[in-house]
Amino acid sequence: MRITFSTFPNALVPQLGTLASRQAKLQTEAATGQRVQNASDDPVAMRRVLDLQAEAQSMGQYRKNVTRLQEVAGASFTAMRSLQKVSDRASEIATLADGLKSPEEMKIYAAEVNQLIQQAVQTANAKNRGDYIFAGTKNDLPPFTMALDANGQVTGVTYQGNDSVAESEIVPGQTIAVQPPGVNTSGSGPQGLLGDSRNGSDLFGHLISLRDNLLAGNAAGIVADHTNLAKDEDNLMQQYGLNGSIQSRLEVTAARIGDQLLSVESVVSQEVDADLAETLVKLNETQMAYQAALQSGASIMKMSLMDYLR
Repeated sequence: MRITFSTFPNALVPQLGTLASRQAKLQTEAATGQRVQNASDDPVAMRRVLDLQAEAQSMGQYRKNVTRLQEVAGASFTAMRSLQKVSDRASEIATLADGLKSPEEMKIYAAEVNQLIQQAVQTANAKNRGDYIFAGTKNDLPPFTMALDANGQVTGVTYQGNDSVAESEIVPGQTIAVQPPGVNTSGSGPQGLLGDSRNGSDLFGHLISLRDNLLAGNAAGIVADHTNLAKDEDNLMQQYGLNGSIQSRLEVTAARIGDQLLSVESVVSQEVDADLAETLVKLNETQMAYQAALQSGASIMKMSLMDYLR
């Protein structure tokens, strides 16, 4: 093969360009720690990474949903505990107010029950991040409003929420609601916290009845109120148990999502991260090759015909 004088520089220039490009790529890998910078570097790996990132994004949203639900469930539990104390004290008063108590003592008990009613309304209107917890999906308004007479006696408590509850997705295809509606008289759907037609619970109605029977000295009525308050207590206990099981489920779900996210991050790392030791070795070899090409080129290019004739 005939080698002309221009053959060598024509071959040297693209070789130097190739080595320079390889150096730049390896240097970027070493600096960023990532093997795949662009889709063209490894199209198959980039496709898998995009799929994994989409999966991680979905799981991140599920984790946010679970965290929010845990917060609401915790706030619901706190309110339920306060309402349970009201129910317990009312039942205790109904037990103490037997036929042997004087009218003055009965009035004192009645005044206390009236305060318990107002306390229960205040608690049942609890809010979390601006939303009323026990209002169903009408959570922008206080779910319970009470009417007072001229003497400050509560004459009625009205529920103005609804019996629908908001659900959030915590894993693909599974939704959950963490707080009950305040009242449900529809005969279906989620159980009402303070009133449900299916089990006869009606905390505010029974408290008002107890107070009125205390004021009237109606012993038989107080006995009936005691029986009705037991229904309210049972209803609250069921809500307690449900809340506890929901919180346990959310805790397990949060842990599982955290493990899945770690797994996805690990796989993404395997797909795109560079082997730093291997990259540095390759970078060093490429730099040496580049220097060698420059030196050999400079040496050959400076030779003239006179060098061969000597």
